[in-house]
Amino acid sequence: MASYKRRGFRMPNNTLLLLILFFTVGLFLHYGGKSQPVVKFWETIKSAFTTDEHSPENPYKVPEPSSKTTLPDTLAVDRQIPASPSASAQKPTPGIKEKSKTQELPVSDAELNRIVNQRDFFLPAISSNDQLVRRVGYTLRYVEQYEQAAWVAYVLQADQIQGGEERDNQFMPDPVVQSGTAVTADYTRSGYDRGHLAPAADFKNSYQVMKETFYMSNISPQEPQFNRGIWLELEKMVRVWAVKYQRIYVVTGPVLKPGLPTIGRLNKVSVPQQFYKVILYVNPPYVKGIGFLLNNEPSKAPLSSFVVPIDSIEKITGIDFFPRLPDSIERNVESKSNAREWYRLE
Repeated sequence: MASYKRRGFRMPNNTLLLLILFFTVGLFLHYGGKSQPVVKFWETIKSAFTTDEHSPENPYKVPEPSSKTTLPDTLAVDRQIPASPSASAQKPTPGIKEKSKTQELPVSDAELNRIVNQRDFFLPAISSNDQLVRRVGYTLRYVEQYEQAAWVAYVLQADQIQGGEERDNQFMPDPVVQSGTAVTADYTRSGYDRGHLAPAADFKNSYQVMKETFYMSNISPQEPQFNRGIWLELEKMVRVWAVKYQRIYVVTGPVLKPGLPTIGRLNKVSVPQQFYKVILYVNPPYVKGIGFLLNNEPSKAPLSSFVVPIDSIEKITGIDFFPRLPDSIERNVESKSNAREWYRLE
């Protein structure tokens, strides 16, 4: 008997048919009320096969900076710690850029240039009783009680240190000082060097100015290994900055106070226990400063270990540095110890 075979249309599997039906109805219900439903559907398909590197599903990717990303937030992600609300809410000081530690001034460039171009802009505060000596290359305040200068101030430009003049090492009493200065014999066999405050090597473009640095008013008793060691290193570092910044302002001197030991046959020259050096850089609209305070003794420590806020030098010396700067700028510059900003290679 021949077998019977059914011919014609055959229904597919009922389960597959139901799945397709439900999927179609679901798509219609989900995208039917949206604008451009076909586009929305295609975006959903693409997102199923890609991962957004900025999304929470990818916690190992540091977010790229955006206009909404703050510095504390970025650092928090980098260190895998939450950013504190207080840190992210902090607002930058008006007039100071976040990009650099260099202080941006809340004055116009024109006003800052006007201040800087004043004749004695870089000099410390002066009283009517101060004995000032003005030279071609520097200005100093001489204190007869200690037979040396309390400070020597000068502008240091890159071209000053690139000359070929040689020092002649002829120390001389300063004829301009009305009360008289120490003489070379006061230092002879004292155990101390005739230490320069404004170094001769800062003025190698002028024989006259180099010679003037050998006036005894610019000299202070320095321990030999200090003078030829760490103090010399600091002088060289200042010249490096002069080349880098083209123009800086330098104020340097001993820390003078009653009760210091003295040397000298003809004059009683006080032997300082400490020396300081203060440097200021101004390039509108930026200004920054750095201070050094060193003991009058040999040291193998790095120069950066002697960096102190300029304010601290003012307190122990009683000297007001850069008083012609606007008060807010002076506070910013003198209250901070920013060695990294000066030592950073750019």
